[in-house]
Amino acid sequence: MEFKEGRHRILMVSDFFYPNFGGVENHIYLLSQCLLKLGHKVVVMTHAYANRSGVRYMTNGLKVYYVPWKPFLMQNTLPTSYGTLPIIRTILIREKISLVHGHQAFSTLCHEALMHARTMGYKVIFTDHSLYGFSDIGSIHMNKVLQFTLADVSQAICVSHTSKENTVLRSGLPPEKVFVIPNAVDTTMFKPAPERLSMDPIVIVVISRLVYRKGADLLVEVIPEVCHLYPNVRFIIGGDGPKRVRLEEMREKHSLQDRVDMLGAVPHAKVRSVLNSGHIFLNSSLTEAFCIAILEAASCGLLTVSTRVGGVPEVLPDDMTVLAKPDPSDMVDAIKKAIRILPRIDPQEMHLRMKEMYSWHDVAKRTEILYDRALRCSNQTLLERLPRYLTCGAWAGKLFCLVMIIDFILWRLLQLWQPDSEVETVPDFKRTELKRG
Repeated sequence: MEFKEGRHRILMVSDFFYPNFGGVENHIYLLSQCLLKLGHKVVVMTHAYANRSGVRYMTNGLKVYYVPWKPFLMQNTLPTSYGTLPIIRTILIREKISLVHGHQAFSTLCHEALMHARTMGYKVIFTDHSLYGFSDIGSIHMNKVLQFTLADVSQAICVSHTSKENTVLRSGLPPEKVFVIPNAVDTTMFKPAPERLSMDPIVIVVISRLVYRKGADLLVEVIPEVCHLYPNVRFIIGGDGPKRVRLEEMREKHSLQDRVDMLGAVPHAKVRSVLNSGHIFLNSSLTEAFCIAILEAASCGLLTVSTRVGGVPEVLPDDMTVLAKPDPSDMVDAIKKAIRILPRIDPQEMHLRMKEMYSWHDVAKRTEILYDRALRCSNQTLLERLPRYLTCGAWAGKLFCLVMIIDFILWRLLQLWQPDSEVETVPDFKRTELKRG
């Protein structure tokens, strides 16, 4: 497939990408693949992972720049403000990028790339994948950084209406500039087992990072109670994290070694096989903007039991999920209800419904519309853009203006040192679109 002139040239930027696994990583990869099929040019920029540095190519010619920055904390690079400007400028010129799309509010690389791109006059789009609070120190700091980044963004995307409300409140962004485009699921990868599983035993699957935010402490209280009520129920827990020790202690304390399997970290390629070994998927998150794991489980035909938090109620219809408060007794009641209605669940029918409801191609088409809108926005000079930063706070606004002025001066100095015309551009090449057999 050959890149067509007039189509978009997109740079996806985030600290979170393969070989790391997670919802953001999947979103960027699958969205990029669908945009490539629509004829756009897509390049991904992320930080180096172990010995993975430099330029790599993925399926369908997706080009990935693993820039030589090492992760500092939770897969994030150390904030440098201006340290990434030279390499980001070089990539933008080399790849003839027309639009920059940053992902995840917690990504340092994303914030810096969007700041530098706006300095250089590029249109930028930001996608927020998470919910944040307003009262703790970490959230207050993150919300101020987000307010700075989004002060001059062209458009913003959220994965649920709850996430949109959260982002608008945190960033002060006008609601008309924020659009909701949900996640999706690859239904060709996540399919039900060919034969329906026996109901004895009933298997409840949990696949999650074992951290506080994902409700691991809830599982410690819920699992023993469910095992006591239903002797024919087993649990399979996939995932790793600091709360794994608590779950293993719970298993030892209640002598549930033969009924609770701890798989540890599960590679994404093996998630389907784990899901296909169960009947019910349990999500105990305390906060969630969307939760792709629920889509993957439903696509495999599992009935979902989940906490009613964040954007989770928007994900599936009422007959495909049982929601509960993030409280142990309410979670146990929800599992009881799920076990009662389980015989009425048809995994194949659920899979077909998921194919109709969620598609990455649809997500790409809707994102493409936002790219068109962003590129129609008028170009503004630095002086025209600075008043937006002044609205970020009495002192913070002035600081942000100073940051942008320094960024603009450094960019101009880089242009004098190495003019744009001296940066070698990458030729577009023909690539054969891979067909799935």
